[in-house]
Amino acid sequence: MPRYSALSLIKHAITGNRDWPRAWPNPEPKSSYDVIVVGGGGHGLATAYYLAREFGIRNVAVLEKSYIGSGNAGRNTTIVRSNYMLPGATEFYDFSLKLWNNLSHELNYNVMFSPRGQILLAHSPDALDSAARRGNIMRRHGIAARLLSRADMQKLVPHLDYRPTARFPIWGGLMQPTAGTARHDAVVWGYARAAAALGVDIIQNCEVSGFLRDGGRITGVETSRGQIRAGKTGIAVAGHTSRLGEMAGLSLPIESHLLQAFVSEPLKPLLDYVIGFGGHGHFYISQSDKGGMVFGGDLDMYNSYAQRGNLPVVRDVAALGVSLMPCLGRVRLLRHWAGVMDMTMDGSHIIDRTPIDGLYLNAGWCYGGFKATPASGWCFAHLLARDEPDRLAAPFSLDRFRRGAMIDEAGVGPIPKLH
Repeated sequence: MPRYSALSLIKHAITGNRDWPRAWPNPEPKSSYDVIVVGGGGHGLATAYYLAREFGIRNVAVLEKSYIGSGNAGRNTTIVRSNYMLPGATEFYDFSLKLWNNLSHELNYNVMFSPRGQILLAHSPDALDSAARRGNIMRRHGIAARLLSRADMQKLVPHLDYRPTARFPIWGGLMQPTAGTARHDAVVWGYARAAAALGVDIIQNCEVSGFLRDGGRITGVETSRGQIRAGKTGIAVAGHTSRLGEMAGLSLPIESHLLQAFVSEPLKPLLDYVIGFGGHGHFYISQSDKGGMVFGGDLDMYNSYAQRGNLPVVRDVAALGVSLMPCLGRVRLLRHWAGVMDMTMDGSHIIDRTPIDGLYLNAGWCYGGFKATPASGWCFAHLLARDEPDRLAAPFSLDRFRRGAMIDEAGVGPIPKLH
């Protein structure tokens, strides 16, 4: 991948970037590939990149029905953390955070990872005890964690509502100092460019409409740009997993729900950390590099494939934000949007072969999709390359729901009741 001198950057700026080369090619699809990855979000692109770099499989196509970053990859609140506590989840997300730390250097693309720290607030003595337990589990796995008192919180984030009569009394919190944020579109652009440089075809505006079969095996896909055959086909389409699964004849333990996100007008530096809480509501907020306050809350709690939210949730999330941080009351909201979440029954993901030969699944990310991007791609690439799960992905099998081996991380976000 090219590296640009300061002089060339100035030249491009003066000429209005007229001669700036494409970040990755725009190829026509070939008739066949070794591996097709359906879904051009972070997980699909990371999978293709690690297939090429780690496993030497470069005859790979990533198929995106729209443009790169048009789905959940461009519709999230950009939080990166690993403060999980259940066996399997703790190790997986810690591995992902380690990959995040070196991702800009590895991709030769600034993904703007900012390990500013994340604080989960505790609003009762019991919640503070639970935070201490979570912190102890994190430290046992080598993950940085610091339990904060109310006085600590007042020093670190003085503009929260610390009054005794506050709607959400603050007793303390749990900080993961190595957590933070990254730039969502930069992540997909970086992975796309790096994968393409290794020979992967990034094919946009190519919607999958069905699967090709030879007997009981999937041998490729029907698309809006014709048939494309493959030795193996991987699905990484987030909230549209159930639709693709239905095309293949799969009934999956996944529901699609909307999760809204919001951004305010830009402000001067106000919030140094990512702040979140759950249990007495669900809210999380950080400040972007542009100064906007980026925040979100609960699911819309009805099934949908739309990328738009609704006003009751806008009102609920705004009320939570002002209750926690009263100074937000005079801040103008610029826009809000929704991502389509693929929610499983236990709140944890699936990386596994499907019962259909030749078809592989990366899905069910619930609230953990963006932060999991590097580890998800690495583990899915391992599965596609070797036909066996990496040890970090092994607990997240599709058949765990049949076996009753749930990995129920409900403590990291509200989990809807599936019907």
